[in-house]
Amino acid sequence: MITIVPVETKSQRAKFIDFPHDLYANDPNYVPELFLAQDDLLNPKKHPFYQHSTAQPFLAYQDGEIVGRVLAIYNTNHNAFNQVNEGQFGFFDCINDQEVANKLLETAEEWVKNKGANNIVGPINLSTNDTLGLLVEGFDRPPMVMMPYNFPYYMDLISKAGFDKKEDLRAYLVNKSTASQRSVLLLEKLEARLQRSGIILRQINLKDFKNEAEKIKVVYNKAWDKNLGFVPMTDAEFFYIAKDLKMLVDPKYCIIAQKGDEIIGFALGIPNLNEILINIKRGRLLPTGIFKLLFGKKNIKSVRVLMLGVLESYRKLGIEACLYGRIIKNALPSGIVEAECSWMLDHNYLMNHAIEQINADFYKRYRLYEKAI
Repeated sequence: MITIVPVETKSQRAKFIDFPHDLYANDPNYVPELFLAQDDLLNPKKHPFYQHSTAQPFLAYQDGEIVGRVLAIYNTNHNAFNQVNEGQFGFFDCINDQEVANKLLETAEEWVKNKGANNIVGPINLSTNDTLGLLVEGFDRPPMVMMPYNFPYYMDLISKAGFDKKEDLRAYLVNKSTASQRSVLLLEKLEARLQRSGIILRQINLKDFKNEAEKIKVVYNKAWDKNLGFVPMTDAEFFYIAKDLKMLVDPKYCIIAQKGDEIIGFALGIPNLNEILINIKRGRLLPTGIFKLLFGKKNIKSVRVLMLGVLESYRKLGIEACLYGRIIKNALPSGIVEAECSWMLDHNYLMNHAIEQINADFYKRYRLYEKAI
């Protein structure tokens, strides 16, 4: 018998977070999420998402054992901004059992329907500012930092539960051995052309981080306003994320495009901490995980470009390709051998072309699903 239980206590939340560690115990590509970060994300008393929206985690039990989990989400700001009335599901993990998957997803559907939703979309692990999408191509290697991972059988479980494809997302990989000299020459020519138009590229000034972040927030909320399911971050959400990212930011990988005093675009890359996290048991920093994290950072060989945006009036000038190229050019002398650029919408031809210009390979595909309820 399968029983679905709402997560209501701290102890239950810990079980919700820990379930994937057991599910993926024998998968060499699985990377445990940091427990403390996941706990904050799911704690209504800590994360600013819950100042405007709601979410409810559920666990599935069978014969006394946890066999699945899901988070039902009702994002009020998303619905208002996009003029829709939908719910989302996220944190979906499940044994390879269709009945368990059906009951988990039906529970999420019913929960968001009771909030007034007429459609459900996922996987979205809280909001589009967090991890999202189901991995559907590229299972042969671990995910990069802040990217999801799942078993291939999840595709069948979700499809057979009545969900259809909504949108595909792309991840590109740039490898040191295949990044051609042509890419470097192209970057130099594009940057020279931008400079003639008064547009310069520079690194972020961490000594003035608060003001820099404030200006970047304006670009972020404008540059993504037509992206799939995007909703502008509240000030509380933006600075919550910025505070965490500041600890990871290397100015070489955070490049700003500026014209006069106005920031018109930016790109942010961060070291691929998953190279370390894959060896931190169950995502716990204590007692030894903290040392692995601190001492392993200098040996990281890859970066992920996780944010890139240019104001609409400055697109088609080559700024996107320059931002990507500058991060990759800066990374190579530092011992970095590859960079992932993710995620891009499947139909975002401008951004996809920009990254393909610097010899990137389209190597992973993620999918969002939807279902009318």
